Amino acid sequence: MSTVPALEIDDVSRIHGRGDAAVHALRGLSLRVAPGELVAVMGPSGSGKSTLLNLAGGLDQATAGRVRVQGEELGSLKQAALAQLRRRKVGYVFQDFNLIPSLTAEENVALPLELDAIRTRRAAAMARSVLDEVGLSGLYDRFPDDLSGGQQQRVAIARAVVGERCLILADEPTGALDSETGEQVLALLRARCDAGVAALLVTHEARYAGWADRVVFLRDGTVIDETAPLSADSLLAGT
Repeated sequence: MSTVPALEIDDVSRIHGRGDAAVHALRGLSLRVAPGELVAVMGPSGSGKSTLLNLAGGLDQATAGRVRVQGEELGSLKQAALAQLRRRKVGYVFQDFNLIPSLTAEENVALPLELDAIRTRRAAAMARSVLDEVGLSGLYDRFPDDLSGGQQQRVAIARAVVGERCLILADEPTGALDSETGEQVLALLRARCDAGVAALLVTHEARYAGWADRVVFLRDGTVIDETAPLSADSLLAGT
């Protein structure tokens, strides 16, 4: 396993707006995630959790500090190189799914592979395999509008974990799922991490944070505590 951190966030701040209207979403935050590590991020609304994921995935830029994925500093990359890094190395599970409505479940999952020049037949086979893992066997040809919210979420998760990603960023990935399916999704993330992928999981659910190797608590844009997984009662007491 590589000794280079999958994700390095060094003294990062993110400020929206200027002057009296400035909002400090992150304040001098530092965090490292090693290959094979699942890190859960918890904290109240407005604490900076989603901003942290956006910076880690190159969807936003830091006002100050550095963000690196497998040693590559995102702030120094041109747009084409940044898009390639996101496509090849980073899988992102959005709260609102971000599926393409005109593509089937299989096509949505296969799209990043095809954009990375993987042949259509192989990309389709890889997409079907991971759709099977998230419990969507037989629904490969369904369009997003023909799927329930929970099924759409599982397609989004399959798209995030397919291929040779080194980092998975998951923003409340179990929000639209029932308890049993949520546990299946966390088991899938855990298996990917056990195979060497790093993952950053934003969650409000203590039981899902219990799957992590480490739990980081945010408040007002900074890390206020960090711990190994605890019992559900202890985790709830820390938020």
